[in-house]
Amino acid sequence: MVKRGIRRVLHEGMANPNVKAVQSETSEFELADAYSRVVAGVAEKVSPSVVNIDVRRPARPSGAREAPGPEERANGSGFIFTPDGFLLTNSHVVNGMTGISAALSDGRRFPAELIGDDPDTDLAVVRISADDLVPVPLGDSSTARVGQLVVAIGNPYGFQCTVTAGVVSALGRSLRSSSGRLIDDVIQTDAALNPGNSGGPLVNSRGEVIGVNTAVILPAQGLCFAIAINTAKFVASCLIRDGKIRRGFIGVAGQNVPLPRRVTRYYNLPLQSGILIVSIEKGSAAQRAGLEEGDIIIAFENQPTPGIDELHRLLTENRVGRLIPVTLLRRFEKKTLAIVPEESGSHQRTDRGR
Repeated sequence: MVKRGIRRVLHEGMANPNVKAVQSETSEFELADAYSRVVAGVAEKVSPSVVNIDVRRPARPSGAREAPGPEERANGSGFIFTPDGFLLTNSHVVNGMTGISAALSDGRRFPAELIGDDPDTDLAVVRISADDLVPVPLGDSSTARVGQLVVAIGNPYGFQCTVTAGVVSALGRSLRSSSGRLIDDVIQTDAALNPGNSGGPLVNSRGEVIGVNTAVILPAQGLCFAIAINTAKFVASCLIRDGKIRRGFIGVAGQNVPLPRRVTRYYNLPLQSGILIVSIEKGSAAQRAGLEEGDIIIAFENQPTPGIDELHRLLTENRVGRLIPVTLLRRFEKKTLAIVPEESGSHQRTDRGR
């Protein structure tokens, strides 16, 4: 009899809408608290590794005859990733600057040395000499999933160690860098970013960096981008070792053009577009190889090149100094020439030069 009474009370309680509402509200509070604990825990773990980067640049005179004014100042973000003081940030934060300093979350400030920067991926490494540094762990961006929680930490408009949270909105995006090259495998997030966040870390719920915050699209909201940390690891290792990234350069300026259907059918080409050579740099690898203005490049080392971005991806360090076959159409006649790519930067580059 007692057992039946207990079961009846429990059944009535579960059926009572007020009880259900209380349970639902309690569940929502628990979820909110769990979310808050994750974000707060990540912020506490990572904030000591985030730095405020102050830079000075020469002031630009407003007229040709005017003397330059005082130096301009700006700021961005960065984060410590080694115990001996190496910091990751964006190239656009430190490129061309006359002075760099880094302020830690504990208030200490140190002069910073630019180790190297890569405008093609908008990444840079700077170094400070300081004790008791807290490096942040670097994660694996290939394990990132759309919808997962991410936290961004930086210094928007100079407000130090600002924390915002969101989700991974998309993976595998491409973003155009200031040099004209595409940055691949970019992470899109809706974690709020603002000027000054550039160079700060995008971290997962375990406090591991999966991206370097780099860009926002204004005036849109929630369209923010971070360079994948796997890309940053490779670039940072090269910058620490060599101070630069070695990439191939052949000395052409080109544009993407569609190929006539009869040409693609006649040569059985696996693509419908190629790269029309608009100009060739004097003394460049392209000129020595015999390329001409009006040629259409359709393959590089037997890899189809439907556009300039694909050619960029193929002009890697391991192709510098090697004899590479380049396939082209010259007045719709298919030809293959041999070219030896040079290291990027060995010639003065024209706009959209490759």
